[in-house]
Amino acid sequence: MVALREIAHPSIDERKARGLQARNRTPVSSHAKWRPAADRPDPVALLEEQNRTREPDLVPVRHGRMMVSPFTFYRGAAKIMATDLKNTPVAGLEAQLCGDAHLSNFGAFASPERILLFDLNDFDETLPGPFEYDVKRMAASFTIAGRNNGFSKADARAATLASVTAYREAMAEFAQMRTMDIWYARLDEDELMSSIRGLVTEVAGEAKGAKQEKERKKEKKDQKEEKQAKQAEMRAAKTVEKARTRDSLQALAKLGELVDGRYRIVSQPPIVVPLRDLAATYGLSAAEAEHAIHEQFRAYRATLQDDRRQLLERFQIVDAARKVVGVGSVGTRAFIVLLQGRDAQDPLFLQIKEATASVLEPYVRKSRYRQHGERVVQGQRMMQAASDIYLGWTKGLDVRRDFYWRQLRDMKGSALVEAMTPLGLTFYARTCGWTLARAHARSGDPIATAEYLGDSDEFDKSITDFAQRYADQNERDYQEFVAAIRAGRLEALEGV
Repeated sequence: MVALREIAHPSIDERKARGLQARNRTPVSSHAKWRPAADRPDPVALLEEQNRTREPDLVPVRHGRMMVSPFTFYRGAAKIMATDLKNTPVAGLEAQLCGDAHLSNFGAFASPERILLFDLNDFDETLPGPFEYDVKRMAASFTIAGRNNGFSKADARAATLASVTAYREAMAEFAQMRTMDIWYARLDEDELMSSIRGLVTEVAGEAKGAKQEKERKKEKKDQKEEKQAKQAEMRAAKTVEKARTRDSLQALAKLGELVDGRYRIVSQPPIVVPLRDLAATYGLSAAEAEHAIHEQFRAYRATLQDDRRQLLERFQIVDAARKVVGVGSVGTRAFIVLLQGRDAQDPLFLQIKEATASVLEPYVRKSRYRQHGERVVQGQRMMQAASDIYLGWTKGLDVRRDFYWRQLRDMKGSALVEAMTPLGLTFYARTCGWTLARAHARSGDPIATAEYLGDSDEFDKSITDFAQRYADQNERDYQEFVAAIRAGRLEALEGV
């Protein structure tokens, strides 16, 4: 007989009291003044530890991508930050965490209804845990990105502060909403573009007012901001337009070639290596490799709900390849599979990514899911407003490895952070802050969390102080990392 878990349903007053108790136990001011622990591990050694289970020929690619800048280093250093976060104060209020909520892990993608949504889009490190971990990872990323773009200290701070303020204010809104309204909350392209147009109108109005008052200095600043706002609107429109073209047909044009009347994946080593060229690497013949991918495909289909499984059964496998993706993920096993529906002009590309233990696991708790691929899938479904219909998971041929499956390109789009102006980054920060709060409100307690955060900007300033201090540490870690490469301790392949 299966034991049923008893579900508690505290009242609104009890939930508010829990938030106030957390605030008394862990004041919001305690998040400021961060310093590295005296026994802090060697950051380079932490990366080396991760490299032991990664594809040896791709580890230099990972290092080459991370050494581009402190910003790209930060993107690949989730494990380093996880070891630092374990020593930071927490309120005891948990939610499903992204685990790697830096600003480049937000973006646009298509809902099952083919509506473009803005949301979190990377869940390799997802686990339930203290909500502050995600907020601090996000906030520090804005400070680091601002510095990377050459912004002034004031502008980098403004973007960081905006991300945390948006999180706190959004959580207060979700605390007032009905349960199902929180679940259905989302940010689609129409709302996003409307917000950007509102920003342009607001900034233009300020510039006009300044002109009427003949405040020359203020007028010049407002005109600059008006120009930045219009640039942000144009870039956002281009990103949305580009995202709509990023589907399996577009992927086929870029990744496929027609040979003897049949499509196959083009070899572009080391980034894309077809299975026909890779089989020997894993000790398999071409026939064995083909059989293995079909077996994996059958196991994956079994994890889908029935209607989606039956839809996928209309496609047949045409080819497969290893494909390098991202920064922090480089070196973990990742593959793409080309499938064909009614004919060669009806392609579907699926991506298979290795799922390892979350970097947060040593510091929070193990996942309730024994299979890390399922951990990623279930965490993504919990946090996103809508998820890919083809999310599923499998155990690898090497039973020590877990994988999750999803569509390779489903109208995905991402912001070009390096090209953002201060105004554009600040707007993007507010958007990410709202999005993270909504993701946390779905699984956590928005009433208790909002009560903890309060209605002043004290929490915002404390997290911003943390972000600035952590950005300093990230730069020091980056310099150690580069020095390790220069000294030959680490190997790096740049420009790949």
